[in-house]
Amino acid sequence: MKTLLLLPLLAMLAFPDRVVQTGTSDGSQITVLSFKWSKSRQKIDTSAPEKPLPARAMTQADKNYDRNVRINDPAGVRDPNADTLDGRGAALEKSVRDADKPEAKAVDSFAYQATIHNASKQAVEVIFWEYQFVDRANPTIVTRRQFLCGVNIKPDKDKELQAVSLSGPTDAVSAASLATTASPLQEKIVINRVEFADGKSWMRKDWNAGEIKTAYQRAMATPWSPNEMCRAL
Repeated sequence: MKTLLLLPLLAMLAFPDRVVQTGTSDGSQITVLSFKWSKSRQKIDTSAPEKPLPARAMTQADKNYDRNVRINDPAGVRDPNADTLDGRGAALEKSVRDADKPEAKAVDSFAYQATIHNASKQAVEVIFWEYQFVDRANPTIVTRRQFLCGVNIKPDKDKELQAVSLSGPTDAVSAASLATTASPLQEKIVINRVEFADGKSWMRKDWNAGEIKTAYQRAMATPWSPNEMCRAL
């Protein structure tokens, strides 16, 4: 479903014209209630995608097995195909692959959260947002962590967006900022684009959608799991 909801963005990325804002003060009709970030650890599967196991030959047991299970065989009976040469060979190859498969690697990661409120009259289905870190001593230095979320936020309801990234709050902080302030970074949430259930959308007028084209395509290259809410861009 997320893939279908996000398809309209492809045209926007190909023709990244600015959208005039209307409605609330910033036009997004999304209010940020709170936000935070934290450091965490997550496991990453570094193994290459597995090749499919060789297909085994069709036997008479294949044709009759399901019928026999339903009619005659007691629960827990062994699949007769497991004892064929093809079946034993596939099981052996799977065991070898499982033994050689590297363990998932634990790496430092960062969790970004934002609680938002849908002030519109339509359900929100897709949100592009970013967590910004602004250097207080030099406000021109801004670190942006952008995210894409597939959500279902009813009108006048709140939602906590949760995203994970391998990138931290900032790559560099000025020496002056570290020397003069207890908290060298100012944090804020920016809503870049909102897609509604009625097919309409809103985009922040000074957001360049073209800058995330490659990241967007990478985020949509693999299927989303049922419980997955956000991906880093």
